[in-house]
Amino acid sequence: MKYLIVGLGNIGDEYSDTRHNIGFTVLDAFAAESAVSFRDRRYGFIAEAKHRGRNFVLLKPSTYMNLSGNAVRYWLKKENIPVEKLLVIVDDLALPLGSIRMRPKGSDGGHNGLAHINSVLGTNEYARIRIGIGNEFRKGNQVNYVLGRWTGEEKDLIKERIGIVVDMIKSFGVVGTELTMTAFNRMSKLPALKDQEKEGKKEKEADESRS
Repeated sequence: MKYLIVGLGNIGDEYSDTRHNIGFTVLDAFAAESAVSFRDRRYGFIAEAKHRGRNFVLLKPSTYMNLSGNAVRYWLKKENIPVEKLLVIVDDLALPLGSIRMRPKGSDGGHNGLAHINSVLGTNEYARIRIGIGNEFRKGNQVNYVLGRWTGEEKDLIKERIGIVVDMIKSFGVVGTELTMTAFNRMSKLPALKDQEKEGKKEKEADESRS
């Protein structure tokens, strides 16, 4: 059984390790864990991994974000994979940093990569995992924030969350979307980083008051 797992992002060193490229980062982690490498192929970089008898075709489109649908359509057809076995990993400004949401279908939510995939495939009925990148930026600075690199604190949090998403990809292949959502969506909710810092400060103050 074969699945197409797509991580959205932009190619080029200037986009490496940026918030908008978290889809690429997740697939890099999956490939590293599976001891496989990406190859430069048509419309993207491809790696193939196996888990419990399932074959995962990992795709990092080389079309740039806004034309991601071209790569997705090509590789679905080439590998003869139905859209029901497609999973897209994407960043989401509307979610708190580190939060994870899986859905079996849905709108593009203002994300240009998802919008192009929806348009090219003619459907939005495919699974997707959204990873919150937060929205702690000043008015008018959205582009710089999205295309900016993680801060040290953010990177520590995101690294742990990426491991969860890798497990979700495996679960998607083994038990499907609905059971994966049931198992992971509740544990994948996180408060914003600043709220976590507040809670940490409160705990520290409480500890000091008891000492």
